[in-house]
Amino acid sequence: MKKRERAKRKDNIIFLPGLEKRLTDKGLESLQNKRYQEAITLLEEAREHDPENSDILIGLVLGYFEAGAYQKAKVLANDMLLKGIGDYFHLVDLYLTILIQLHEYQEIVSTIEALFDEKEIPPERHDHFLTILQFSRRMADNDINDIEEEPIEAPQEQSYPKELNLTSLKNINEQMLVISRLAEKNIRPYIEEIKEYLTLEPGHPFLKTMLLTLLKEQEYDKEIMVEKFQENHRIVPTELPDIQSQPRMIEIENLLEKNLENNDPVLFENLKGMVERIFFISYPFEFKPEESSAWAAAFHLLVLDYFGAHSDLSALSNEYEISPEKIEQALAKIRELEEISYPNI
Repeated sequence: MKKRERAKRKDNIIFLPGLEKRLTDKGLESLQNKRYQEAITLLEEAREHDPENSDILIGLVLGYFEAGAYQKAKVLANDMLLKGIGDYFHLVDLYLTILIQLHEYQEIVSTIEALFDEKEIPPERHDHFLTILQFSRRMADNDINDIEEEPIEAPQEQSYPKELNLTSLKNINEQMLVISRLAEKNIRPYIEEIKEYLTLEPGHPFLKTMLLTLLKEQEYDKEIMVEKFQENHRIVPTELPDIQSQPRMIEIENLLEKNLENNDPVLFENLKGMVERIFFISYPFEFKPEESSAWAAAFHLLVLDYFGAHSDLSALSNEYEISPEKIEQALAKIRELEEISYPNI
């Protein structure tokens, strides 16, 4: 006969047997159903009872990430890595995804280079981490170029293919690997293939942004067509703004900073991360409404919803001096773009 599980006692409070499991199951169910703040509340309570349960902690990292609490997700994931909780390389992947969201490319470079130095990476994962390393090196601040290091080279036979064959690769990680390698070479021999991918509706917006960044860096100055989100635009790569200095993005961040940095700096940092993520995915397109204040209010409203906080469309309309209709228009587009995430690296 199965022995009855005894009730747990903490600080003179008695917890019913199996409480942490019920909290965990409900929390993970809420996470699956995109009720992120509810999931965080349940999983944080479950963590109180079982502080090193990998399922609870992974669920919390994902909940923080999806709710826009990227710093919390980063701290918890890093703590799990240091304590050796959970599957190591799965957690490394998740940690790197968070760092990409935070645009902490130098930290990504340092993390992956440490893995290579310690020879911790299994051979079958070498190209996977090399992909992220090469991309992050290109995205890091300019001062990283002053650091003299020998680059980690991919196998020579894979470095210079005659064709990219992006459209024949169905796995997004393979596509990302191919594109990352272009950062180390002249892309002009592959221009026709790149132009073809940029016009394909199934092409991932994240990868299209990577390609446009490379075209701009290598000063490609001819007009090309880009398709994203059922819209087509002709652009000249050399005339594009840098990803991190897009004028409308900066205007939106300035509005949010003005309204929030002093009153709620944590919320402001979460909002800033979401704004940069959306503008990375949508680069170089801009959508209606044209008023930056409508977008700032919409981002503000969405993050309040994610955190389960009270949100008042009318109050935000007055605060940002923009009509509720314009806010709702911007909000609908942000929600649409939020469905498109970074690739699962």
